[in-house]
Amino acid sequence: MKSVFVYCEVENQKIADISQELLSAGKRLAQKLACPLEALVFGTDLEGIESQIAPYGVDTIHIADDQRLAPYRTLPHAALASEVLKNEAPQIVLFGATSVGRDLAPRIASYLNCGLTADCTILDIGDHYVAKEKKEYKNLLYAIRPAFGGSIMANIINWDMHPQMATVREGVMKKEIFDEKYVSKIVQIDADRILKEEDFVVKIIERHIEESDVNLKEAPIIIAGGYGLGSKDNFANLYKLADLLGGEVGGSRAAVDAGFIDHERQIGQTGVTVRPKLYIAAGISGAVQHTAGMHDSSLIISINTDHDAPMNQLADYVIQGDAMDVIPKMIKYYKENAK
Repeated sequence: MKSVFVYCEVENQKIADISQELLSAGKRLAQKLACPLEALVFGTDLEGIESQIAPYGVDTIHIADDQRLAPYRTLPHAALASEVLKNEAPQIVLFGATSVGRDLAPRIASYLNCGLTADCTILDIGDHYVAKEKKEYKNLLYAIRPAFGGSIMANIINWDMHPQMATVREGVMKKEIFDEKYVSKIVQIDADRILKEEDFVVKIIERHIEESDVNLKEAPIIIAGGYGLGSKDNFANLYKLADLLGGEVGGSRAAVDAGFIDHERQIGQTGVTVRPKLYIAAGISGAVQHTAGMHDSSLIISINTDHDAPMNQLADYVIQGDAMDVIPKMIKYYKENAK
């Protein structure tokens, strides 16, 4: 059986979280297929980089270490990845649905003349029967993603072209160490042999990187507000409660679109995927576009005036009432009883 490949993004000699999430997902696919898991890593000063990759159960790491490969540029990375994938002929190739992955994956798919499914949230292996051909194809990649505004989940299958490629949204796959002591085979790629002068026609003159001060992915507690809160001012109580509990404030797409909260705090299919220990949903109806980004939370509390709100079906505890009455009471009670 052919292998599963993951393209790993690197910034300042650190493997991106999305890439480690994909390695975990790739390992599960590889185990189902009984095939190796392999990784592509391109950058500079990559000595010892395997320590950030091997524990996820990677059998082979293909490394191109060259001063010209960092920071990321489309053409050299596309040339290297296309050459390796053409020679290795994997069954599945995964990329993060990041600015890098969305730039790189389509170019490689075009070069290899194969399909590409974008922004997946679920990956699995299964079979598919093509009635027209009267033939059943085995062990295909099920690339599952929201469609029609999140109203349905589309299962996209590519049975007649390989490799099967997909980009995957950040945060939807759980990052899991397979074996801390796992040993990977290292294959050094000769970049000079593959790269040509025209691959470097684009020059990076200057870079500006601004780190966000919001980290919803790592927050243990999230208080999220929806359109039901009514206004931007009403989010103030959510921030007060978050400060008390040591958490962060998030919002639904409807709240972001209404200008109640910044886009960087959006949770859901078109925002961030989170898995906090406690998720308090205030005035959020619970549309699938939102719940797809938080349904793995350990404990969910829903505050809503609508008894039949979909979020209530997902929640562990439901408080039926106006969030603008309930949240201040929660703040008061916590101040009076917290040690």
